[in-house]
Amino acid sequence: MRAMILAAGYGTRLWPLTEDRTKPALPFLGRPLCGYVAEYLARHDCRDVIVNLHHRPESVRESLGDGSRFGVHLEYIMEPEILGTSGAVINARDFFDDEPFVVINGKIVTDIDLSAAIAAHQASGSIATLVLLRNEVRARFSEVYVTDGMVTGFGGMAKPEAGMQPDAPLMFTGIQVFSPRIFNYIEPGVFSHSVTDVFPRAWAAGETITAHIADGTWYELSTIQRYLDISLAVASKENELRGDRCSIDANASISRSILWDDVRVERGVVLDRCVIGDGVTVPENTHWNDVAVVRADLVRGVPVPEKALKGSYQGTNFVTPFTQ
Repeated sequence: MRAMILAAGYGTRLWPLTEDRTKPALPFLGRPLCGYVAEYLARHDCRDVIVNLHHRPESVRESLGDGSRFGVHLEYIMEPEILGTSGAVINARDFFDDEPFVVINGKIVTDIDLSAAIAAHQASGSIATLVLLRNEVRARFSEVYVTDGMVTGFGGMAKPEAGMQPDAPLMFTGIQVFSPRIFNYIEPGVFSHSVTDVFPRAWAAGETITAHIADGTWYELSTIQRYLDISLAVASKENELRGDRCSIDANASISRSILWDDVRVERGVVLDRCVIGDGVTVPENTHWNDVAVVRADLVRGVPVPEKALKGSYQGTNFVTPFTQ
């Protein structure tokens, strides 16, 4: 089955880490995040994959190449203007050859059984199958309503008061399987989202959307803190994750941190729970915790995105606390 990785977003909540790359191109355990997603698709025999591009498209192309090192064959499609989750899909319509296909968000890490979801879709006859999880901890994800195995609607964010709800609410994982007739309900060349624009049209025409309630681990890397926490959790060690060509003084202390490529850490530095971007030099005796750091020249003069955390210039670096 063919698949699409959605990778066109700006990743503003991960800024400044996303100033020079899109969110799916962030390093994750020795590979770009979208490479991790590509490997996941390959494990479930989705080997022909298309990736949509908009913000910093070269960062994805350079990270993924032709996809061969991740077990897939990749094609790319540009969006000069962002088209949304559904607009992106119909923009790539010719790639899918009128066969069912998978669409997956490029910012997730999971071991959910995608093959089981594909089988459920093929058996259902539905226009779409959404892969859902039980939101046991009531994290801030929209609720999905299900009746008799079919998705019937979407609600607001899950409420944290677990005692108010006898059952854990369901949440959408960003993994879905579509039948090609989904294109009947998407307007080409227009910004649209599946949940708000396309699914209501499909329901109004009598179509059904299957709920595939899965088990497994699932993470969404949409903020700096999640990016750090999930990287550490998946790495199964509370230690630094180090990129290429890093230089670390023997008298520096680094714990629970991520260092990208070409980082220099000088004498007396103490880092705990930090994300240090490419080419950053951490000066002598600096003590940082719970911050993301990029080179100042990368962001100087750049407007701060609306949803981004606030940072400050410290010498040659730009430092953003992520516990604001």
